[in-house]
Amino acid sequence: MSDSTPLLSHSDKPSGPKLPPRSLDDTIERCIGGFAWFQIFQAILVSLAWVFDAQQTFISIFTDAVPSWHCTDGSVCNSFSNICQLPKDAWSWDWPAHTSIISEWGHECSTSFIIGLPASSSFMGCLFGGLVLATLADSTLGRKNMLLFSCLMMSSSSILTVFSPNIWIYSVLRFINGFGRATVTTCALVLSTELVGKRWRGQVGVIGFFCFTLGFISLPVMAYVNRGSSWRSLYLWISVPTVLYCILVHFLVHESPRWLFVKGRKEEAITTLKSMVQTASALTMSFSNVLVEQESGNDNVDIYSSIRILVKKRWAAQRLATLMFTGFGIGMVYYGMPLGLGNISVNLYLSVTLNALSELPASLITFLLIGKINRKESLLGFTILSGVCSVMCVVMGRVWPNFQIAMELISFFSACTAFNMALIYTLELFPTCVRNSAISMVRQALVFGGMFSPLLVAAGRKNNLISFGVFGMAIGVCGLPLIGLPETRGGTFCDTMDEEEHKQKDAIPTLA
Repeated sequence: MSDSTPLLSHSDKPSGPKLPPRSLDDTIERCIGGFAWFQIFQAILVSLAWVFDAQQTFISIFTDAVPSWHCTDGSVCNSFSNICQLPKDAWSWDWPAHTSIISEWGHECSTSFIIGLPASSSFMGCLFGGLVLATLADSTLGRKNMLLFSCLMMSSSSILTVFSPNIWIYSVLRFINGFGRATVTTCALVLSTELVGKRWRGQVGVIGFFCFTLGFISLPVMAYVNRGSSWRSLYLWISVPTVLYCILVHFLVHESPRWLFVKGRKEEAITTLKSMVQTASALTMSFSNVLVEQESGNDNVDIYSSIRILVKKRWAAQRLATLMFTGFGIGMVYYGMPLGLGNISVNLYLSVTLNALSELPASLITFLLIGKINRKESLLGFTILSGVCSVMCVVMGRVWPNFQIAMELISFFSACTAFNMALIYTLELFPTCVRNSAISMVRQALVFGGMFSPLLVAAGRKNNLISFGVFGMAIGVCGLPLIGLPETRGGTFCDTMDEEEHKQKDAIPTLA
């Protein structure tokens, strides 16, 4: 018995008048241009990966913290004493030694390089992981499989971290963890936004930012409940749920139909769209006349073809270089500010919670105003504001210490909003064939900035100018080149580099 619903028919046999070719973007818009319950479910499920990435990113705030201590021999010790110049029996930790790697392995007097090594190793692993894995989501594995691989590698390495015998093995495992999670958020962002129409693209992208905030907020809560227990327990708390999440993604999430079409896997793309189609008119729509423009001169495709395409095209290389330069400054503040909270005279659990909560208004602003504000101007404004407030942290710390945390929160909030806008802006500046690679490269620039943050924070324990001062100058200067980029608000997604170039040429008379 034949199928009674010719859903997304793709027969090549002529059955009537030949239809004019339709672009892939127009066709997908007709099928999934709205926002049905199935798409909401898919977007939320995919975006939950941000929760686990946030927990893995900032867990070192608690596991690698230098614990508080107290004197046990008042004759040779007081609150202003240097712990490294006191006899071992003249002081004691306020909590059991196993609450932090610093106290458990006796690194309270180690150099700033050793103390900051595990956190820097995680960022360094993320940097290398992005360079190695970034193009796989565009070339061979696709968005879904790359997300699964990254989450599994992230969770398994985190579980192995529990068995670390010293700081050196611990740092190696943190490197592997960073390597694995390098593409988690980029794959989640691209996949979730490619499952909906352009009207809802910005709002869906912001769901991931909310999930990242949720993961960040949950971390101080878990750490507070876990206070007094081993730092190893905290790693288990954030690792096991990630494994369960991977199982759900494997069975419930679809691959991006855009990516499937671009890769010539038309049958799979049609099957995916068949499960997502929303309107009765789309049920009878034929896909035989869909025009997927192929890239010229890119017949030999490998996992690094996306990078070569980005570098080969001058306009793409210029956009990518500008966004990566800006991302470096944003990353230094975004990842460095929470790590530097131990250098401010505020309760660590409270200050981390306040920083996590400051991500909520950043996500809300992005969510509510994404369709109304220009990407370039808002991104430039938030980088400048973050830089000014970061420098003010140094000033307030010396003149008005009670307001230092306020300046830190404003700076971090601005960096959070800039972080969100940078990813959305990158998402819209590049076509489908290189979109995941472009976002991954920008994220690696963010991580590269974060890689220096732990070392600056450790060195800034005695002088905040080395940490907060450098953070502010970096993000302020790195945002300036954005002036030369085009605006993307209200634009459409292109699928190939040629389509993007045609769109630029068509826009020139309009601008003139």
